[in-house]
Amino acid sequence: MKLVPYGKRLIKLRGNRSQAEVAKAVGIATSTLGMYETEQRVPRDSTKIALAKYYKTTVQKIFLPKMSHKVT
Repeated sequence: MKLVPYGKRLIKLRGNRSQAEVAKAVGIATSTLGMYETEQRVPRDSTKIALAKYYKTTVQKIFLPKMSHKVT
């Protein structure tokens, strides 16, 4: 079973916006957003909700991993 990383999804959602722009909009430090994108930290639930609202998506689509199953 392989997990799809949420950090890559956050980077993709951010698009051409700067980390500073997104971080300010959701009320976190730019360095904190960077750590979420590199998966060095996991956001609190309240931050997950703020990010999902900012990106107009759901927490599930960003943070709950899709799993691929390999049959052996």
